[in-house]
Amino acid sequence: MELGLDFWLQLAVLLGCLFYAAPKGGMTLGLMGGIGLIIFIFGFGLKPGKPPVDVILTIMAVVCASSALQAAGGLDCLLQIAEKMLRKHPRFVCYLAPYICWFLTVLCGTGHTVYTMLPIIYDVAIKNGIRPERPMAASTIAAQMGVICSPASVAAVSMIALLDGYTVGGAPFGFPQLFSIVIPAALVGLFLVGTFSVFRGKDLDKDEQFQALIADPEQRKYVYGEKTTLIGVQFTSKQWLSLWIFLATVAVVALLGSVPELRPLVGKKRLSMTLVIQMFMLLAGILMVIFCNAKAINKTSVFNAGMVAIVSVYGVAWMSDTMFSNHIGTLKAGLTEWVKAAPWTFGIVILLVSKLVNSQAAAVATVVPVALAIGTPPGIVVAMASACYGYYILPTYPSDLAALTFDRSGTTHIGKFVINHSFIIPGLIGVITAVLVGYGLGMIYGFI
Repeated sequence: MELGLDFWLQLAVLLGCLFYAAPKGGMTLGLMGGIGLIIFIFGFGLKPGKPPVDVILTIMAVVCASSALQAAGGLDCLLQIAEKMLRKHPRFVCYLAPYICWFLTVLCGTGHTVYTMLPIIYDVAIKNGIRPERPMAASTIAAQMGVICSPASVAAVSMIALLDGYTVGGAPFGFPQLFSIVIPAALVGLFLVGTFSVFRGKDLDKDEQFQALIADPEQRKYVYGEKTTLIGVQFTSKQWLSLWIFLATVAVVALLGSVPELRPLVGKKRLSMTLVIQMFMLLAGILMVIFCNAKAINKTSVFNAGMVAIVSVYGVAWMSDTMFSNHIGTLKAGLTEWVKAAPWTFGIVILLVSKLVNSQAAAVATVVPVALAIGTPPGIVVAMASACYGYYILPTYPSDLAALTFDRSGTTHIGKFVINHSFIIPGLIGVITAVLVGYGLGMIYGFI
């Protein structure tokens, strides 16, 4: 069966909405779904698709818990521990900084923790004569690579919700299958990113442009600045308690995902992990309110970023589901053989979509349901999950822009042709390596 003119016109509308809204940010991206939906339903007469309610509710619960952690001060406790490690081993900053930023994302569920680390990474690098571009670009990439590896992240819980009920590797899909792929894959990818970063660019003492910059005493003072640090800050017992509550909750969720028998029976099936995540994240949030004095949760940067992610997923996923669900029979008939012959194309599609929507969660919510519906094996989806991070291709993501801003030396940069910026090579190295390692592990585990 061939796809008709209607399909291509609708696809053009969908892509047009994404291209217009993506540069303007997540809220615009989500709201843009309204235009696409009205054109599809009122203009083309399509049957409305289903908003990803389970995914949205799960994201909301995770964001509430993470925001409570920040409001209670537990996030600063975690960042202080990370800083101590960096300052103790400054010569290894190109390896340590990316791994630390990745680990913070895994623990907290958001790559936005990197904003607080970037000034510290810059300070450690510049004060030790290390080109700041090396650890800073690697760290922003590492922070985003940690998103799909976190049981508290929007992208990972979206993957869990969308694959709930599927069998992967002979067992019901859950956190163990996902993390047995993405975590080791990311660790290998980050090692190669760090190794590349050690040798990238000129050393500061041989960089003519940098030396000309600091020849001006005022510029030298600006470049080297004052020390930025959390070391010496005394945190209260309630702030530390909020961190332990959050980490304990993440551990319990991971355990319930790993051992389904621990979850209660609901009828003939075990309680779904989407509901487990929602319940326990809400529990973590209220415990931090009661025992850790978490206030103004809705005013934290984590809450703001999370709510934007919800709107983005809501609009984009509903719009795309409306279009693709009305053509799923034709798509399945036409693409089944293609999927069987070249299942790795799933990775390319989700990588490019993540760049279009500037969100791993939105990419997962948009691509995974279509991939499963046309017959892509769930094992392939899991094995190539690391490909959902592709928005480093252009330097427009907030964490990349933050790195450019915090690097007062100017070594982290956007090139003359825009595409030749500081983040693209570390991003390609990290993600391509992670996908290849993930695919290999998928074959070893029997997922593929």
